[in-house]
Amino acid sequence: MEYLDLAPVYRVGGTVRLPGSKSISNRVLLMAALARGETQIFDLLQSDDTQVMLGALQLLGVQSEAVAQGVHHVRGCEGHFAVSSADIFLGNAGTAFRPLAAVLAVLGGEYKLSGVARMHERPIRDLVEALLKIGARIDYLGKPGYPPLAIHAGKVHAGQSVSVRGDVSSQFLTSLLLALPLIGAPSRILVAGELISKPYVEITLNLMSRFGVEVSRDGWSSFAIPAAHYVSPGKIHVEGDASSASYFLAAGAIGALSAEGSVRVEGVGRASIQGDVRFIEVLEAMGAKVSAGENWIEATAGASAKAAGRLKSIDADMNHIPDAAMTVAILALFADGPSTLRNIASWRVKETDRIAAMATEMRKLGAKVEEGRDYLRVTPPAAVVPNASIATYDDHRMAMCFSLAALGGVAVRIQDPGCVSKTFPEYFDAFASIVRG
Repeated sequence: MEYLDLAPVYRVGGTVRLPGSKSISNRVLLMAALARGETQIFDLLQSDDTQVMLGALQLLGVQSEAVAQGVHHVRGCEGHFAVSSADIFLGNAGTAFRPLAAVLAVLGGEYKLSGVARMHERPIRDLVEALLKIGARIDYLGKPGYPPLAIHAGKVHAGQSVSVRGDVSSQFLTSLLLALPLIGAPSRILVAGELISKPYVEITLNLMSRFGVEVSRDGWSSFAIPAAHYVSPGKIHVEGDASSASYFLAAGAIGALSAEGSVRVEGVGRASIQGDVRFIEVLEAMGAKVSAGENWIEATAGASAKAAGRLKSIDADMNHIPDAAMTVAILALFADGPSTLRNIASWRVKETDRIAAMATEMRKLGAKVEEGRDYLRVTPPAAVVPNASIATYDDHRMAMCFSLAALGGVAVRIQDPGCVSKTFPEYFDAFASIVRG
């Protein structure tokens, strides 16, 4: 489908069951593949990015299969892939490319890792340099500092400390954390500079613990990895995706500004291990009323926001919720004044340059937008401009975010809606299910 035309939305309500978290799904798949024992994974995300990881693991000799609805079975390889030479295509899945690059570099072998054109524009130098310093052998096959990569058999030094920058992508640290237990000796990671997107690293540490590897840390600057092996927990459940939850919770808040209604998401709750669950704190700060349980969250507009017919503007650091922060930018269209999203430099190296893309497309809706190296300032329009045609840049989150513009009571066209298959193939069906008029 080249485009999808969304009709004006005036009222929302209902419940959405969330798909599994991409961040959790791909981490769990990789650790289950590396573990001793067999793992049953419940509620694994079914999307392009998880299929990329599953395909890569299959090429490496890992046996896995869907054994029931929502249940995937993985037979661990005990830290040694059966296939030592492979050409692996990883699309635009950063949660697959970067951890696999680190794991394969530590284990050794002859591998080529490539992706789509955008993946070859996403930096990887800091991760590669960290791996080279401990003895890995890696060559760039294109522009230095970027994929594609050639990984060669080598000998990684045991018991080494390795340094990595923390201010480009938290996936670099996550990749090293996942790979270094495979050395078989204690090691340490030192983070240079400020670590961004800390909650994603917390996900990694939490899941490593479930697979028997306990990492200790000194703040966010030093991580000690023990001599340990991944051991299957037997069964593990994947939480619903907190980033995806943000769209529906935002819809509940926006839709209730002018009509009664609320939206509930199921599969994730206040105790989630995902950092993006803190999106609800931003919602509340903007005037939404949020309630939550162990496995659900519900949002509507608060009394003062309903009375004003507008959410409250916000000026806040969004480093802790980099993906859900895109939804905050859309919420700013419905605020009572200018909102500023700060510390979002990581948007520049995502599936597209999200700062530039968000600014460009929000202007089509009538917003005045100022973009900086690491911030976005949004001045909302008096009314959302109708019939905007939104480019999505092959970025799933652009498509999902801008569907919310229809809640301004205007028609909106979403170009290339199929890009949501990266993480949420059924997104537009789920969005339609909460529309009440």
